[in-house]
Amino acid sequence: MDFIQQPERGKGDPSEKRIQFMNIPNTTKPRLVVIGGGFGGIELIKELKYSGKFQIVLLDRHNYHTFQPLLYQVATAGLEPDSIASPLRKVFKGYDDFYFRLTEVERINPEKNCIETSIGHLKYDYLVIATGSKTNYYGMEDFKALSMPMKKVSEALDLRSKILQNYEKALLIDDPKEFSSLVDIVIVGGGPTGVELAGALSELRKYVLPKDIPELDFSKMNIHLVEAGPRLLFGMSDNAGEKSLKYLRDLGIIVHLNSAVKSFDGFNVKLQNGSEILSETVIWAAGVTGNGLDGLNPEVVKAGRYSVDTYNRILGYENIMAIGDVALMIKEKNPKGYPMLAQVAIQQGKLAAKNLQTILKGGVLKPFEYNDKGSMATVGRNKAVVDLQNFKFSGIFAWFVWMFVHLLFLIGFRNKVTTFVNWIWNYFTFDRATRLIIRPWSRSACVREFKEEKAYVEKQRGKS
Repeated sequence: MDFIQQPERGKGDPSEKRIQFMNIPNTTKPRLVVIGGGFGGIELIKELKYSGKFQIVLLDRHNYHTFQPLLYQVATAGLEPDSIASPLRKVFKGYDDFYFRLTEVERINPEKNCIETSIGHLKYDYLVIATGSKTNYYGMEDFKALSMPMKKVSEALDLRSKILQNYEKALLIDDPKEFSSLVDIVIVGGGPTGVELAGALSELRKYVLPKDIPELDFSKMNIHLVEAGPRLLFGMSDNAGEKSLKYLRDLGIIVHLNSAVKSFDGFNVKLQNGSEILSETVIWAAGVTGNGLDGLNPEVVKAGRYSVDTYNRILGYENIMAIGDVALMIKEKNPKGYPMLAQVAIQQGKLAAKNLQTILKGGVLKPFEYNDKGSMATVGRNKAVVDLQNFKFSGIFAWFVWMFVHLLFLIGFRNKVTTFVNWIWNYFTFDRATRLIIRPWSRSACVREFKEEKAYVEKQRGKS
């Protein structure tokens, strides 16, 4: 890839007037713009810390990085959000020629090497899209409007508030059906998120809530895990799927296999097999899709992911890369692309940084090869499953391994310590310290937000 000379800014193009609004100074260095402060974006920028070759601009709609694998613990009152979230400015404190802007990226204009955002336009020489993934509802609009997703900190807090609010309301209910609808919970999706969430909710039901609200009979609280496939943890080993199923059933979770959901009206979940589950709390953990942006050739976008070559360059664009969940790298041994996992994003971010430096030197780029370090999931206290390349195990040792790995990859020493202390406290006291309804949840507000978001998306499509 040829080096693209830094364009003269502030002349001719009307969009340049808005660059000053973003307050990014002109530079003789090539400007590298990174969209997204997730695992991939953070690793890429960290790898370039001492290079001094680029002016780096990070754009994100939030001013923090979220450690998404532990979001379910925020939702179930095990951790506070600041234990798993790190301010992006703090992460990159002291980095030379680095700039962060809090903004929503609206569109990419590859013809002008320009990004259009909610606070202005910005020219780039190299662009890395690391926008991650978003919840995939597979076209089921009723679930999108009425169920509870869990991809963001705000969504985890909403779920925590809704669960606690429902139990407060249940104290005033005499009708058995209305009571069941309030206290029963349905989780859609038997992947790691669904399995871990079900296990955490079962512990909340057994150890914590009966002490808080002794007037309620929590033996009547049912937790349903609905999976469309024949087994749990698809993508992990058969042993992991069988063990997790046994663990969940031992915890009293009602697991529905080969049971795809059909519809949800806010109070009743209907399954494809004709059965129904009475509940107004449905948590959607059934899948994700790439969180792509407008502006690039639609032919390179598949399910929200950008088709990339082995160097993570988006096909047809020499100076635009995509890494992590939003990148679709198809090879003979992985015809569906690499899995949408944090480790893939981290490894792609590191290699992309090295390849960007190689580009400036005129060297030969290194293709990406994923080093699969294994996968794991926890099902609750002393229960977890771990799949390594040559070793698969479960039980209490797997649980300790799961805790160690998650602590290791948490960003920030304070977050590691805070999370570890909370886990120790929860383990020995059988308690959760964050059962607070700080931001009351409202279904009408969520439905209104859904309609506003839908109208905005349709408006943007009309513009394009």
